[in-house]
Amino acid sequence: TDTTAERRSPLTRQRVLVAAVEVADRDGIEALSMRRLGQELGVEAMSLYTHVRNKEDLLDGMADVVIGQIPIRRTKGDWKSELRRLVLDARGVLKRHPWAPAIIETREDPGPAGLRHFDRVMGILREGGLSLGLTHHALHLLGSRLFGFTQDLFDDSAAPDPAAVAALAAQIGATHPYVAEMAL
Repeated sequence: TDTTAERRSPLTRQRVLVAAVEVADRDGIEALSMRRLGQELGVEAMSLYTHVRNKEDLLDGMADVVIGQIPIRRTKGDWKSELRRLVLDARGVLKRHPWAPAIIETREDPGPAGLRHFDRVMGILREGGLSLGLTHHALHLLGSRLFGFTQDLFDDSAAPDPAAVAALAAQIGATHPYVAEMAL
């Protein structure tokens, strides 16, 4: 017979995040703790800190896992139809993770999947003929709907540091050109 150690796959950040999403899906986000997640994975809670810095890092990663499930695909048709399809796909993902909107709307920085999603949305709008300014306004107008839910409040009172924005744009420009274009 196999021992528990032989059956268990190695602990990785991705495995921790996927297990956390599964716990939140099954039992609600309130039930998620590092101790509970450790039990779910068959490890001591302290082992998790090798893969996530803290609970906020865990929540950031969980949000990115969920956003990463939104299909980023090209569809035939006009930009409005393509954007509508993307929003409906996002809605379908969020319906499977009812706890996720509350977490996504509290994240300060998008993860890799969030950047991919924003870049795709901006690409649809820019390739559809919208100017950079109109694309920026459309993002604010659509807000959380781009992720498949409606956010009640939008607070843009904190102005970002221009040097940090320029550094981020330079860093991600090659892989996320529309996000970089918008950042500048």
